[in-house]
Amino acid sequence: MSDLSAWLRAGVEAVESWQRGFASWSGHPAQRVDPERFRAAFAELTERLTNNYPYFHPDYAGQMLKPPHPVAVAGYLTTMLVNPNNHAMDGGPATARMEREAVAALAAMFGFGEHHLGHLTGGGTVANLEALFVARESHPGRGVAFSTESHYTHARMCHVLGMSGHAVPVDAAGRMDLDALEALLARGEVGTVVLTAGTTGLGAVDPVHEALALRERYGVRLHVDAAYGGFFALLAAEGSPEPIDPAPWRAIASCDSVVIDPHKHGLQPYGCGAVLFADPEVARFYQHDSPYTYYTDADLHLGEISLECSRAGAAAAALWLTFQVIPPTPDGLGRFLAAGRRAALNWAARLEDSPHLALYQRPELDIVTYFPRRDTLSALDAASARVFAEGMNDPEDPVFLSTIRVSAAELGRRHPWVRPDADGARVLRSVLMKPESQDRVDRLHGRVERLAAGD
Repeated sequence: MSDLSAWLRAGVEAVESWQRGFASWSGHPAQRVDPERFRAAFAELTERLTNNYPYFHPDYAGQMLKPPHPVAVAGYLTTMLVNPNNHAMDGGPATARMEREAVAALAAMFGFGEHHLGHLTGGGTVANLEALFVARESHPGRGVAFSTESHYTHARMCHVLGMSGHAVPVDAAGRMDLDALEALLARGEVGTVVLTAGTTGLGAVDPVHEALALRERYGVRLHVDAAYGGFFALLAAEGSPEPIDPAPWRAIASCDSVVIDPHKHGLQPYGCGAVLFADPEVARFYQHDSPYTYYTDADLHLGEISLECSRAGAAAAALWLTFQVIPPTPDGLGRFLAAGRRAALNWAARLEDSPHLALYQRPELDIVTYFPRRDTLSALDAASARVFAEGMNDPEDPVFLSTIRVSAAELGRRHPWVRPDADGARVLRSVLMKPESQDRVDRLHGRVERLAAGD
């Protein structure tokens, strides 16, 4: 962060220099604020911001939260001073082009062709809504299948769009059960299958490559929700610093659409999601008209292929700048993901040897799930809750975790030695998405182990 202040000063100076190139004018008195009133309010703002968990710190190993990279901050805040709107070229000529270039880089990462269609969104929820909207228009009257481990918004978006949603069971690793999926597809009620490349809870990757045959057999669309896990495609590429099974990631290129959230592993501030379609002809589903909509450029505008209207050009500029400095390649952005996954695997190895903690499931990406060793589900749940609360609230030696609730059946198929005296239990969950986590595993494991032991 040491360079951020200088970068921000350079950004302010650049924007002010650009502004001075236009005719001089005087600001309206309404724009002025009382300096003392601002100082007081700003002091309260900065004080209230301290009422947050330390998302920046490697001892924060809870939810999918971390600060954006300083490069993205510099790009966003500098562009925010101009405040372009990427709905149309008229609202943001420069940032609209940056968005196209950044989205093209994402498409190349997934292996989509040159003639894809895509744009940035406010986040993965809206991006998935758009993908399911296109699915509804492509397969009217037919529903959507998604796994029981998929993000809860798929069921919600089906409700919003008036589509039927069908939850498909998962296997022992939390991946969609394709035999159960095929039995559902044989009924002819489903037109789109949502496959998850990195579930939010466990980080499980559905077998996208194996589902391709079902698309051919039943004529369904395949949509990949890679909001959380999408950038791990970099570790499936040749030359990856931490290679993973490439099969499901390379199969995304043969799917109909994919969603990714650069505000997760892409180092961006909220909100920055993206949706990409393999077939640019789906643009026809977005057609609209209004008496106040016009475009001075003949090219397809981003607002013509988006359900959202006004969108921050600053988000596109931040992503574009980040990709110029830290490209989405194995030896660029891939190094960040490799470090987090390495941390997860290292912690998993320690958990497997722990007398006080048990590994719930071996991590595929950078999410680690584990629990205090107890004989019953109820005791396990109580111990997880205690470790979580004591770790978060210790003023001297805090550690910041999260929890996930699992059913008795799901825990039993992984750890049959735990007696199911309840219908489910909370287990502990840590997302190691900061590269600094790699050097903090010993500290994190030791602290959580002491809490689990009751020390």
